[in-house]
Amino acid sequence: MELFEEIRREYEFGVGTIAGVARKVKVHRRMVREAIASALPTPRKKTERPHPRLQAAIPFIDEILQGDRQAPRKQRHTAHRIWVRLGEEMPDCPVAERTVREYVHDRKRALGLLAREVCVAQSYEWGVEAQVDWYEAYADLAGERTKLYVFALRSMASGAAFHCAFTNATQQAFLEAHELAFAWFGGVFQRIRYDNLSAAVKKILRGQQREETARFIAFRSHWRFAAEFCTPAEAHEKGGIESEAGYFRRNHWVPVPKAADLAELNRQLAAACRQDELRTISGRSQSIGAALLEERSHLLPLASEGMDLAHTSFPTVNGLGCVKVRTNSYSVPLPAGTMVHAKAYAGAVELWHEGNCVARHPRCYGHQQQILELEHYLDVLWRKPGALAGSTALDQQRQAGLWPASFDRIWQALMARQGKQSGTRQMVGLLKLGQQYGRGKLQESIEAALEVGCSDAAAVEHLLHQDELRRGGCDAVDVGALERYARPLPVMTEYDQLLMLGGAR
Repeated sequence: MELFEEIRREYEFGVGTIAGVARKVKVHRRMVREAIASALPTPRKKTERPHPRLQAAIPFIDEILQGDRQAPRKQRHTAHRIWVRLGEEMPDCPVAERTVREYVHDRKRALGLLAREVCVAQSYEWGVEAQVDWYEAYADLAGERTKLYVFALRSMASGAAFHCAFTNATQQAFLEAHELAFAWFGGVFQRIRYDNLSAAVKKILRGQQREETARFIAFRSHWRFAAEFCTPAEAHEKGGIESEAGYFRRNHWVPVPKAADLAELNRQLAAACRQDELRTISGRSQSIGAALLEERSHLLPLASEGMDLAHTSFPTVNGLGCVKVRTNSYSVPLPAGTMVHAKAYAGAVELWHEGNCVARHPRCYGHQQQILELEHYLDVLWRKPGALAGSTALDQQRQAGLWPASFDRIWQALMARQGKQSGTRQMVGLLKLGQQYGRGKLQESIEAALEVGCSDAAAVEHLLHQDELRRGGCDAVDVGALERYARPLPVMTEYDQLLMLGGAR
């Protein structure tokens, strides 16, 4: 446009001739004539390039696209998939993927397979509607790539959203995530829209009617919100949460996030939700965070207390000191034959007895697995010290990195001095002290004793009591008392190493 304007001005107010303008502006006379005739350049024609190699593949591609018209929408061929099949089924017809993509795009448009549905913009009142959905994402937890299921709840009026990740998309996780979201928003929405997920819908009836699960009915009755469900296969009816999940995944799950555990990852997601409150949605005049502050006063108040979402059962402790909860066995520090009250939550299993929580384990979603705590067996191991070396609970602690090398060193030293049975019993006694003072404090005391050459349980106990000694008036630990326990640490034999690792039976 600027060049045409310059040519026209030179012709009218400057040189005044076509040849002169062409020489001054350094263009062809044909362009000068075109600029004089019209101030708007003539649109360039797109040159149709021939694709001789594609001609042999066109019938094959057209047959695939015609078949896709009868296939489910999410199981139709992409251009890449067609190109892959072309290479496999017609190896004598090499065609570039870009050439296939261009042809497939044009043919899909002609066949009506690329038709996009027109949506109607909606307006929402404060605190009236929210939308909920699950989506999948991956994260590196403790250095391991893990598939997660992310719950997302979005306010349709303010645009604020809450995201929380779980290892499994169970009904308990679904309901627990609701309570976390309500606490996040500071209230409850009057109406929440869902697709027909199995955690809430037992059966799809005619029209908008649904047979809901009993647990979901009780849950929404407790929190006093109404539920609406989308038409099957019509995700656009909850387009707000669909677009929110896509935006959040692209901006906060890329690159793949890293965290020590799921709790740390969810703290990162919460920080990302706060960060998103600073942005302003297109077409709105205030930020998401400012709109959320205004919306909170319109939400229904939170219930006075949460609903008990645990799956409860009353198993009996078996001969291995475990109770079975949902096909998996969890250890408990109670005698065999005792009945306990088991509460299974989305992320944990709690075992109660006589009103007290006697054990709490991370929930396992495998089948026929054993989840054991070594501390639950210390009373038994005091009577049967020979069972410690080969115990499954000890092996699980080693695999989880909860059994430091200093424990093996002091254990080997105790067995060398006191004998296998007596030394192991003293090691069990030290582990019992760890229950009282904490595993970290026990490890520090054992390592401090080993540094000065002490290999006696009494020396470790003396170090564990040093804080009490200081409160009693002693300014320092009696090093001389520790030296009385000092002995040269014996060298661990190959048999002892096997024994400590559970290899000797």
